[in-house]
Amino acid sequence: MAQQHPLAPLSIETIQLHRRFGDFTAVESLDLEVPQGAFFGFLGPNGAGKSTTIKMITGLLQPTSGEIRLLGQDIWKSPEKVKRQIGVVPEKLHLFERLTAAEYLEFVGAMYGLDEEMILQRSNELLALMELDERKERLIADFSHGMKKKLALAAALIHNPRLLFLDEPFEGVDAVSARILRDLLIDLTSRKVTIFLTSHILEIVEKLCDHLAIIHKGRLIAAGPMQSVLNRLASEQPVGTASLEDAFIQIVGQGRGTRQLSWM
Repeated sequence: MAQQHPLAPLSIETIQLHRRFGDFTAVESLDLEVPQGAFFGFLGPNGAGKSTTIKMITGLLQPTSGEIRLLGQDIWKSPEKVKRQIGVVPEKLHLFERLTAAEYLEFVGAMYGLDEEMILQRSNELLALMELDERKERLIADFSHGMKKKLALAAALIHNPRLLFLDEPFEGVDAVSARILRDLLIDLTSRKVTIFLTSHILEIVEKLCDHLAIIHKGRLIAAGPMQSVLNRLASEQPVGTASLEDAFIQIVGQGRGTRQLSWM
C-alpha cells in the first residue's frame, strides 16, 4: 500500500457537487478531498454515481452546481491548462481502432504538444512496458480487450500527467500484465502522481489504495485514509469489519438479502 499523505496539498477538491438529469439526482452534495500523491479508491455499486462524478471532475460533463478544483485550479475556468496535466483511462475506451498502436500514441502525443523525438522515445518505452512493442504496427481493431486497456493507459501516461484517472483499469487484463500495471502505478504515486481509481475488484482497491471514498445513491457515505475509514465502519457494526469487502457489503448491500431462482 502506498504511503499516506495527510498534510499534502489537494490534487482534487469538489465542493457541494450536484448533477441532476431532469428529476433524477445522480450526484448530490459531493465533497471530496484527494491529497497530492494519494492512491485514491472511489467505490460504489452500479448506478451509485461514480461515472457521473468522474465525467464532471475530468471536464466531460457540466455539473448542475458546485465547484471542482484539480491541482488547485477550476477545471471549468481553465480547462485546457488543467487537462494538459491529467490522464484518463475511461471504462469505455473509444480508441481510434483503424490506427496502429504506434500511430495512436503518436497522435495522442502530438495532441499534447510533444515533439516527434519525445513522442518516439516515450512511445517505445510505454509499448515495451505494456508488452505491446511486437504488436505496435497492428491495427488496434485487432487487439484484445486487455491489449486495448494497456494501450489506453500508455496514451494516458505519454504526456507525464500529475493526476491520473483510471476507471476499471484491470478489467480484462491477464494476471502478469496486472502485476506490471500495479507496480507501475505504485511507482507513479511514489513520484507524487495522484491516482484516482474506480474498480469493482475490492481486493485490488484494498491492496493498492491509501485513501478511500464510498458513494451510494449519489451521496458520499464514507471518505478518508483507508485504515481510518475501515476502523470507523468497523466500530459502527455489531461485529468488527475484517476487510474492505465486508465494509462495502454492509454499507451498500443492506436490504438486498439472498435470493434464489424459483426453479432451482
